[in-house]
Amino acid sequence: MFNSRSATARQAGQRDGEPTIALDDLRVGMFIHLDGGWLSHPFARSSFRVANAQQIATLRGLKLSRVRWSPELSDPASLPGGALLPGRAAGLRGEPDGAVAGGEAQDPPHAAATDGATPENAPAQTAHVAALAAERHVQQQCEQQFAEATAAWRKASDALPADPAAARTGTDALAQALTDKLMTDGDVGIRLLPGGGNDRAAAHALNVTVISMLLARSLGLPREDLAEIALGALLHDVGKLELPERARHVEVGCSAAETMAYREHVARGIVTARRMGLPEGALAVIAQHHEHADGSGFPSRMSGDRMSLAGRIVAIVNRYDNLCNPGTRTPPLTPHEAVAMLFAHGRTRYDASVLNAFIRMMGVYPAGSLVQLTDERFAMVVAVNSTRPLKPRVLVHEAGVPRSEALLLDLEREPDLGIRRSLAAAKVPSAALQYLDPRPRVAYFFESLATVGASAAAPARELVAAA
Repeated sequence: MFNSRSATARQAGQRDGEPTIALDDLRVGMFIHLDGGWLSHPFARSSFRVANAQQIATLRGLKLSRVRWSPELSDPASLPGGALLPGRAAGLRGEPDGAVAGGEAQDPPHAAATDGATPENAPAQTAHVAALAAERHVQQQCEQQFAEATAAWRKASDALPADPAAARTGTDALAQALTDKLMTDGDVGIRLLPGGGNDRAAAHALNVTVISMLLARSLGLPREDLAEIALGALLHDVGKLELPERARHVEVGCSAAETMAYREHVARGIVTARRMGLPEGALAVIAQHHEHADGSGFPSRMSGDRMSLAGRIVAIVNRYDNLCNPGTRTPPLTPHEAVAMLFAHGRTRYDASVLNAFIRMMGVYPAGSLVQLTDERFAMVVAVNSTRPLKPRVLVHEAGVPRSEALLLDLEREPDLGIRRSLAAAKVPSAALQYLDPRPRVAYFFESLATVGASAAAPARELVAAA
C-alpha cells in the first residue's frame, strides 16, 4: 500500500558495502542515513547526526533494526570505545578540514572556489565554501522532498476514481508526513524551489498546503488542526479531477455557462470528500476555499463569521498561489505583487486577522521576489524566515562569478546590508535577470532553520558526503 511508513523504513540499512549499526548500539552523536524516502520517516533530513535520545526512540518506533552510518562524520565520543578516526579527529580539534594522520592534507570539496586564496583571506574563503555547500545541500533536500510529495499526491489522486479508500490512505499519509516535518522545534522557513515540475495540479496543491500549514502554525493552531488543514488543502481542488480541462479554470471573458461549470468543482469536491470519509475540518476547507469574508464568494456566499478558521486560511493562500501561478493565460504576478494586491484589495474580502498574519509571515519580499540591495546589487529572494521576514536569504548577481558559485547571503547575518526595493522582471537589467533566472512558476516548500544553521556550521566535506 502507498507509503506504509514502517514497512518502507524496515528496508533501511541494507545497502551492500556500507557500514550499518544496530539500533541497540546507536548513540547520540552518530551520523546516520535513512533510506526509503523522505515520506518514510518524520525527520527533517534523511542524513543527520543523532542529537538526543528522543530521536533514537523515534527510530525504534519506525521498527528499524539497523541503519546506515558514517563513522568518519560522527562525533568521536560516540564511536565504540571512543576511538578517533583518522582525518576526523583533527577537524574536531579545530584543525583545517581535510587534515589526515601524518600531517598531510587533502583538497577540500570545491577546491576551485578557493584557488588564489591568500593566507589572509583563506579562512573567509573556507567559510564561504562551507556556507555555499550548506545552502546547496538544503536546496537539494527541499527539491527532493517536494518531488516526493508531488509524486505521492499524484499517486493518491490517480487512485481516487477506482479506489477512494486507497486515495484516502495515501493522502492521509502525506498530510501526516508534512505535519511531522512542520512540527519541529525552532523557526521554520519558506524555501523557493525552481520550477515546481510539470504537474501544475500537484504543485498547486502542495503550494497551498505548505503555506496554509505555515500560516496555521504561526497562528498557534495545534497539531490536530494542522493535520486536518493539510488534508483539506491537499484535496481542496479534488472536485476538478472529473471536470474537462477547459472547465478547471476560469478567466475574464468566460461565458456564464463556463463559469457555472467551473464553480461546480466545489460541490463535486464535497461529494468526493464524503466518499473518502474525510473529517469535518478537511471537508470545511474543500467547501469554503472560494468563500469570502464579505459574502461575495461561492458557492454559498458564506460570510466570515460562518467560515471555519481553516477555510479562511486556505481561501487566502489559494488566491495567492493562483495570482503567482495562474492556470489561464492571465499574466502571473511576482510574489511581491501578489502580496501587495491581497493587501490592497483583500482587506474586506478576506478575514482581516488571517490576512494580516499571512502578510507578516510572507514578508514584504516573499521568496521568489526580485530585489535590489542597498549596495545597488540585484538579487532574488530564495528563502524567508517566517518569523523574521524582513531579512531573507538572497541569491546575488555578481558579474564575473559563475552562477554555480553564486553568492548566497543571509541578510540576518549582514547588519550593514538590506533590501532597497522589489522589482518587476522588466526592471531588472538583462544580464542580472539571466543570471538570477527566475522561473515562470513559483513553488514553495518549508525547511527547518535549525537544520540550516547546523548545516552552515558543518564542514563542507560533511555536507557533500551527506548529500
